[in-house]
Amino acid sequence: DLYRKVFVFRKDPSDAYVVLRAKLEQPLQNFTVCLRSYTDLTRPYSLFSYATKVQDNEILLFKPKPTEYRLYVGGKSVTFRVPEGRGDWEHVCASWESATGIAEFWLNGKPWPRKGLQRGYAVGVEAAIMLGQEQDTFGGGFDAYNSFSGELADVYLWDVGLSPDKMRAAYQSLRLPPAILAWKSLSYEVKGDVVVKPRLRE
Repeated sequence: DLYRKVFVFRKDPSDAYVVLRAKLEQPLQNFTVCLRSYTDLTRPYSLFSYATKVQDNEILLFKPKPTEYRLYVGGKSVTFRVPEGRGDWEHVCASWESATGIAEFWLNGKPWPRKGLQRGYAVGVEAAIMLGQEQDTFGGGFDAYNSFSGELADVYLWDVGLSPDKMRAAYQSLRLPPAILAWKSLSYEVKGDVVVKPRLRE
């Protein structure tokens, strides 16, 4: 149970990562991924990497610079421009819907203008899912200069698009619907220099 705990990725650049295990039965027509991060990195870094054997960026949440977040679905991406962080935790949720190709991005409980990509696509299920590195091949192919250094917490993946109320609930750490990956019951394996520590502040 990772309640009130965080993963600390201690090194920069880092070769460490955390493998997440999810039971996926069928291709995803919709998804929402949420997580909280705390870092002073200004270089590009990966937050959440979901790769299949045919597509290394099947789902990727990436921060190329302090004023941008990028969401990849099936190798295509949309960019959300954000204000530069003020040295605090950042909570992000990104969702995607195959039927419309609409991508939503929420930062600290607020929605950004919606964008579109990959209408009609289905996200593959045989996936390698990890935090801390960006996969360029299935389960590997890391570039240390895209690695994450800092603290990560409250990682969730749903096979639905969350409603606005639930997006805000995720930001506020309130009750959430059952998830494929849920922070409180996360099945994970640490690879390298990552330490589980209590959260320093609420």
